[in-house]
Amino acid sequence: MVRRTRILAVFATLALTAGAATGCGGRQDAPSADTGGEVTCEVGAETRVSIATGNATGVYFSLGNAYAEQVSAATDGTVKATAAETGASVQNIQQLVGGSYQVAFSLADTAADAVEGKGSFEGEQQPVQALSRIYPNYTQVIARADSNITSVADMRGKRVSTGSPGSGTEVIANRLLETAGLDPQSDVAAQRLDLTKTVDGMKDGSIDALFWSGGLPTPGITDLMTSARNDVVFLDITPQLAAMQEVSTAYEEGVIPAAAYGLPGDVKTIVVPNMLLVRDDVDADLACVLTRTLFERQPELAQVVGAARGIDLDTARDTAPVPLNRGAEHALDELNARR
Repeated sequence: MVRRTRILAVFATLALTAGAATGCGGRQDAPSADTGGEVTCEVGAETRVSIATGNATGVYFSLGNAYAEQVSAATDGTVKATAAETGASVQNIQQLVGGSYQVAFSLADTAADAVEGKGSFEGEQQPVQALSRIYPNYTQVIARADSNITSVADMRGKRVSTGSPGSGTEVIANRLLETAGLDPQSDVAAQRLDLTKTVDGMKDGSIDALFWSGGLPTPGITDLMTSARNDVVFLDITPQLAAMQEVSTAYEEGVIPAAAYGLPGDVKTIVVPNMLLVRDDVDADLACVLTRTLFERQPELAQVVGAARGIDLDTARDTAPVPLNRGAEHALDELNARR
């Protein structure tokens, strides 16, 4: 308990520093801390919220920008939301806790690691909560047709993009390599690149294979399939699902429909849910407004980003082991009562 108090004190100091640095590095004024009172779902004072998303050609970024616009519109500008490009899940949580952002997209497996103090957060439980479970991410593993790669195990000695440093893609890529019997540090020539650079490398042949975890369709993958359709192939990685589930129960079997990228047929893969996260001391009324807007404006979001169709009230509370924020719970109770 003493240790957690010290950690929270450090986080509080970082949050104050971030608030003073508004306009620098994507930081915005931190909202008021939760007072523990009744949740009214009303934000009286002007509040600025910065949302940590992901790579510019990924779904997090597209959806984050659309969500920020809807939050600002739904509150008539009382909550001024903006979205920032980031390295995604791990980095998002680190900077959320540090006070640089007030909302963060994250993969469920990374979020679970954070609250349990595992993986990239070994020994340090992070004070984060969920606003909601949102749409699922599809693990998209693609190899050049001339690489002789038909499985993850075939990547030994190959040039493989494992995603941006500190991203959820990198976490999943490393776990897939490990469960295939490979050491990510020595058995592959790991290229820790964002999606834009990864796609460029796949096109020019400087990268043999890529890992990407994202919604469907991901703009960057659409670009690759449009430009180099005959030069690349999707891999079925479900033979590793059982081993991956031993690492995290967040992993499930899914299918990339052929229609997502104009593929010859559906491709089986591993999926993992996404979440919207906040710090555990965020103002509950703000959390309520953010959650309510997510669902009330879901049709508008889905018009901009197809993956937003996967934002569903029926699964919104399925965030365990990440606790659901009490303001978010209030919003979900109200939304369900209207149905």
